[in-house]
Amino acid sequence: MTTIYKICPAPAWREAERQGVYRGSVDDARDGFIHFSTAAQVAGTAAKHFAGQTGLFLVAVDAQALGKALVWEPSRGGDLFPHLYGDLDLGAVTGVTELTAHADGSHAIPELAP
Repeated sequence: MTTIYKICPAPAWREAERQGVYRGSVDDARDGFIHFSTAAQVAGTAAKHFAGQTGLFLVAVDAQALGKALVWEPSRGGDLFPHLYGDLDLGAVTGVTELTAHADGSHAIPELAP
C-alpha cells in the first residue's frame, strides 16, 4: 500500500468526519484538486504552508483506494505530488495524527509509512 498524506486543520477534519467526506480546503477548491504529499514531502509542505499553525491533523490515506481520480503531477521543485480530482471518501483514510507545533513554528513530523 502506498500512503499519501493531507495536512488539515482540526475543525475542517471534524466536519469531514461528520459529513463522511472531505471536500478539500479553500486552496484545494481554488486549484481544482485536493493537495496531498508523500511521506518524504510532508515536512516541506508543513514548513511552506502551515508554519506556526496549531490545531492540525496529519491524515494518512491509502493511495490505491482513490483509483484514477488520484493523479501524480509535478509541483514544488519538479517533484511529483499526489492530487485528488474529486472528494476524499473517508473509507480510504488509514489514520489521523495530531501535528504538534514547536515554539519556532515548525511541526513534529511523526515517522511515516511510505
